[in-house]
Amino acid sequence: MSMKKISAVIALVLAFMAPALLDAREVVDMNRGWRFCYGDADTMRLPEVDDSGWAIINVPHDFQISQPWVEPTADEMPDLDNPVANVKSRLSARGFKEPGVGWYRKHLTPLPEWTGRRVLLDFEGIMLTGDIYLNGERVGGTDYGYLGTEIDITDRLKPGEPNLIAVRADTGRPENSRWYTGGGLYRDVKIVVTDADRYFTRHPLYITTPVVSDSIASVKITGEIANHLPDGKPMTVRTDIVSPEGDTINRRTVRLAVNRRQRVKEYLLDSVAVKRPSLWSCESPSLYKAVVSVYNDDGTVADRVEATFGIRSIEYSPEFGFRLNGRKVLLKGIANHHTLGALGAAAYERAMEKRIKLLKDFGFNHIRTSHNPYSTSFLDLCDRYGILVVDELYDKWLTQYAGGRKEWVEQWPHDVPEFIKRDRNHPSVIMWSLGNELQTLWEIPYADWGVTPYRMQRELLRRYDDTRPVTVAMHPRGRNQATDSLPAPLALETDIAAYNYRYMYFPGDGRRFPRMVFYQSEANTSNMGPNYFDMDLDRVIGLAYWGMIDYLGESHGWPAKGWNEGVFDISLEPKPNAYFLRSYFKPDEPLVHIGIINKDYSTEWNGIKVGSTRMSELWNLSPGCRVSLYTYTNADEVELVVNGQSMGRRVNNRADSKTRNRILWDSIPYRPGYVEAVAYNSGSSRPVARHRISTAGEARKLVMDFDNRDWKADGYDLQHVRVVAVDGKGRRVHGADAQVEFTVEGPAEIVGVINGDITSGEPTVGNRRRLFNGTVTAILRSTGAPGKVTVTAAAAGLKPAVASISAIER
Repeated sequence: MSMKKISAVIALVLAFMAPALLDAREVVDMNRGWRFCYGDADTMRLPEVDDSGWAIINVPHDFQISQPWVEPTADEMPDLDNPVANVKSRLSARGFKEPGVGWYRKHLTPLPEWTGRRVLLDFEGIMLTGDIYLNGERVGGTDYGYLGTEIDITDRLKPGEPNLIAVRADTGRPENSRWYTGGGLYRDVKIVVTDADRYFTRHPLYITTPVVSDSIASVKITGEIANHLPDGKPMTVRTDIVSPEGDTINRRTVRLAVNRRQRVKEYLLDSVAVKRPSLWSCESPSLYKAVVSVYNDDGTVADRVEATFGIRSIEYSPEFGFRLNGRKVLLKGIANHHTLGALGAAAYERAMEKRIKLLKDFGFNHIRTSHNPYSTSFLDLCDRYGILVVDELYDKWLTQYAGGRKEWVEQWPHDVPEFIKRDRNHPSVIMWSLGNELQTLWEIPYADWGVTPYRMQRELLRRYDDTRPVTVAMHPRGRNQATDSLPAPLALETDIAAYNYRYMYFPGDGRRFPRMVFYQSEANTSNMGPNYFDMDLDRVIGLAYWGMIDYLGESHGWPAKGWNEGVFDISLEPKPNAYFLRSYFKPDEPLVHIGIINKDYSTEWNGIKVGSTRMSELWNLSPGCRVSLYTYTNADEVELVVNGQSMGRRVNNRADSKTRNRILWDSIPYRPGYVEAVAYNSGSSRPVARHRISTAGEARKLVMDFDNRDWKADGYDLQHVRVVAVDGKGRRVHGADAQVEFTVEGPAEIVGVINGDITSGEPTVGNRRRLFNGTVTAILRSTGAPGKVTVTAAAAGLKPAVASISAIER
C-alpha cells in the first residue's frame, strides 16, 4: 500500500473516531500501523525515503527482543574497573542482546477540525533514548527512556496533507544499563488535541486527602491551567467527584481570577468533605474519580481532564513502621525490573496484570519499581488491585546509568517534576525512591557520597508532593567510610532507612539513631525465612525480595540469558520455594508443599550470597536412590508418606528462623508411585493441607488452557496459552521436552513464546518453543477484530491440543 493510501486510511479512521471523543480534549491512539526498520541512517527521518519495505508493527513494541542472542567470545572478561556493574561478560547485563538503533515512521493527515486547536504528540517512553522528527525536522526527544515527553506540533503540522512522524530509538552502549532494557516505542503513543487558548497543562491535577477517617475525609484538588486570552476575564472551572459506584457525589463550580502576566498557574479547584468514604486499602482498593472542566467565556468546555484517586492515609514511625488508614501493614514485596519475559520491555497491560494477580495470590502486597519508573498502566493496575508501590526514579546518579547521552546533573531537574507529577495521584504509591546502591561511589556529583544530590532532588520533589517520604536504597557494602559501626551519611539523610539485604543492622542503627524507620529494600532468595522472621515485624516497614520473577539480563554467565534466582521462572511457573514464601506471606491459609532437592547452588552478587537450592516436583528418579526434600508448611506438623508408608511426622520448628516453615527430610527412599505431605495442627489427626507428587508415565498428549476468558478484541489485550504435556492418566510429565509448534486461526497473532528455561538458546518470538518441565506458553495478541480464535499446539509423538476462544468486542 502506498504512503498516500495509508495516510488516507489513517485520516478516515481519525474522522470516524472524532465524534466519539470529547469535544474539549481529543486523545487519539497512535499505537497501530507504524513502519519499523532496525538499523541507522540519518536519512530515515526524511519524508522522501521509501519505507514500503519496512516491517509494519503495532505499539507497544520492543525491537531488542527479536534480535539474536550473542554468545560471549573466549576473550571477554568482566569489567574490573566498574565495581557496580556485576558484569560477567560484555553483554551479560543486557541479556546477551547487542544494543542498537531502530527507526519508526508513521504518516498522519490532520483532521480539518484540528484547525485553530493545539496539537500535541505524547510519547510515554522511548527506550533507551529517543529523537522525534516531524517532516524531517527534529521536534523533541527523550534522554531517559523510562519517562515520557510531550511535544507541541501545532505550528509545524501541514494541514490537509500527510505529515511524517519519525522516531529514532537508541539502546545505547552495553555499559548504559545493568539489566535488559528493551528498545523502541515500548509504551503508548498518542495525539492530544486541546483548545489553543485555555487548557490544562501536562499532568495538571494534584489530589490529596489531608484528613482521613471512617466517618469523614477531606479531598483537596489543585490544577494547573494555561490561559492565553488577553481579556483578563475570570475563568469558570467545574470539578466533579465521582464515587467508586459511579455516582457524582460532589460538584463545585468556581470563578478563578486570571493574571495576564502569568499565563500558566496552579489553582485550588476544590476542597470538599466526603462523608463515610470508601477507603482505599490492599483488601478493598476503592477508587474515586475527579473530572475537571475549564470553560470558555461563551459557556462551552475549553478543556477537560480526569484522574482517579483513592482516599487513604499513610503514616511512618520507628514504633510501628507503616500504617495504612491507621492500621499496621507490613510490606511483603518484590523488587524486579520492568520487563515482561517473552514480551521484553513492551508494556502490555494484560501481561502486567497477570503478574500482579500471581503475586497477590501468593501473598505479596508490595512492588518496588527497581530501578526506574514503570508505565502508568502498571500504576493503574496497582491502584485497582491494592498493591503498595515504592516508586523509584533512578539506579545510579551517573550519566552512564541515566540514558548515557546527557549529563545527569543537567537531566534530573527535568526528570524529577515529570516523574512526581505523573505518579502523585496514585494511591498505590506510598514512598518515593530517588536511587539505588550509590552511596559508595565517590564519582557521584559533589563528592560527598550522595548527600548533596539527594538534598537537591528532595527539595525539588517536595514542591510537587509533600505527602510521601523519600528514600534511596543503600548498597549492602556501603556503611560509613570511617567505621562500619555507623550507617552511611546518605542513610542518615533519607526519610526512610532503606537497606538492601542488611536487615541485621536495623536493631543497632535504631538504638543509635532512634528516628530511623527501616525498610529492607532488597532481600535475597537464599536467605528466605531468616531475612523475614529475624526482623522486628511490629516495627519495620517490611521488605522487597529481589528478582522473585526470573528476568532477562543480569546473567550470572552464559548460557543463562538472565537472572534465575526467583521463585517464579521467566514463564511465570511457580518453583517449589514459591510455596515457602507463600507459607509465611499468607500465614492464615493452611499450606504444605513438597520440593525435591536437586542440588545446592551458590553465587555472589554485590557481595551477597544469592544462589538458591535447585528443586523440582519430579518423582521420576533412578530406582533405588535416596532423595532429600523439603516440605514447606505453615501448619504445626507434617507427615511424609511414600506409597502409603509413613516416613514419620515432624514438627514445624518455629523457634528457629532457619527451619521455620520448612522441614528437611534426608535419605528418603525413592520408589515409583507417589510421595505425599500431609499437614496437621498440633494434637489433631485431621489434615489441614495435602500435597502429592506422583510418578508420571510417558507423555501421550498436549493439553491447553487459556488464561483470559474476557479477551477484548481491542488490538492490545493478550491471551496466555499454557500448554502442558501429560501422560495417559492426565498427569503432568515434567521431563517432557519436545518442541511445540503453535498455529493460530482467527483475529489474533503470536507475540511471544516462552518456557521456564532461562538457558535456552531459542528465540522468544516466532511460533515454536520446547517444553521445559513439561510446559510451554504462547502469548497471543488480538488484532482488533472480534471473532473465534483457534489455537493448535503440536509436537512430534504427542497428540496435539486444539482449542478455541472468542475475542469479544467491548
